[in-house]
Amino acid sequence: MGVDISDLVERKHVSLQDLSGRSIAVDAFNTLYQFLTTIRQPDGTPLMDRDGRVTSHLSGLFYRTATLLELGIRPVFVFDGTPPELKRKTIEQRRAVRATAEKEWKAAVEAGDLEKAHKAASRSSRLEGSMVDESKDLLDAMGVPWVAA
Repeated sequence: MGVDISDLVERKHVSLQDLSGRSIAVDAFNTLYQFLTTIRQPDGTPLMDRDGRVTSHLSGLFYRTATLLELGIRPVFVFDGTPPELKRKTIEQRRAVRATAEKEWKAAVEAGDLEKAHKAASRSSRLEGSMVDESKDLLDAMGVPWVAA
């Protein structure tokens, strides 16, 4: 849920090379959203296969995971379970932001404003259940463990 623990744990910056030989937990949903928001065409359209299925999450997940493995880091991806009731308001706010951003994206594309379209498209990203399943399948194929929390 994004709990601030800075009063309990001292912040320490480490490089990826410092993590070589270690296992790390990776927030899977956060990671997949990162790829959905950043791996896009100039007009904001996500990366897709020839059948029109979004593949931004898979491309990013594959290359990021390969990089970690090449550095000797053993990632374990953690997929959150059902959000607690306390998070309902936050989830509703996020849905509203996505809906507004999607309208802005379509309007910007129509107007030919690619910069505005790209920014709005990034805020309109949705992670579908099928994308989560595809990501788990990719991790399985790569031999990388994942956990459903």
